[in-house]
Amino acid sequence: MNVYDWDKTIYDGDSTFGFIRYLFCHYPKTLLNLPRIIFFGIGYGLQLVSKQSFKENLFHLFVYVKDMPLATKRFCESHLDHVKSFYQQKEDDVIISASPEFLIQEFGRLLHIQCIIASPVEQKTGHYMGLNCHGEEKVKRFYKRFPKGEIHEFYSDSLSDTLLAQLAKKAFLVKKEKVFDWPK
Repeated sequence: MNVYDWDKTIYDGDSTFGFIRYLFCHYPKTLLNLPRIIFFGIGYGLQLVSKQSFKENLFHLFVYVKDMPLATKRFCESHLDHVKSFYQQKEDDVIISASPEFLIQEFGRLLHIQCIIASPVEQKTGHYMGLNCHGEEKVKRFYKRFPKGEIHEFYSDSLSDTLLAQLAKKAFLVKKEKVFDWPK
């Protein structure tokens, strides 16, 4: 199986922040969450608030959207052009991402990707239902899903995914549309 990070790897940009911008533009009531975002953003910048706590408070704006599944579907459909041309989907591909699982699952549905591992965020409230799927947590979640899983090829834009890269027979670093061997 091949395993891919999502944001800046397959998807050109950060899909989570693209989705937040989309919600601000299409659902103006979400702007009511700006003071909370600023407050917790400053706390995160000063290292007083964890990344997960900041993201959960950012995602609180979901409560202002009446039909989040529809908003998610519309965003994903309108942003399929962000999928990079190097990506050639195979049946057993696995996407593993720190972005909200419901968001990546919708992209996966549209792209016919069966296996998505991502951050468990409640779509209607923005609350985390587990840990942010980043760094070491990606490895734990991968092995929970595939106890004997072998990664043939791994692709990511970030060296923070080195732990997953080390599990793969071949690993690649993705920068824009270019794919390089993972640095040794």
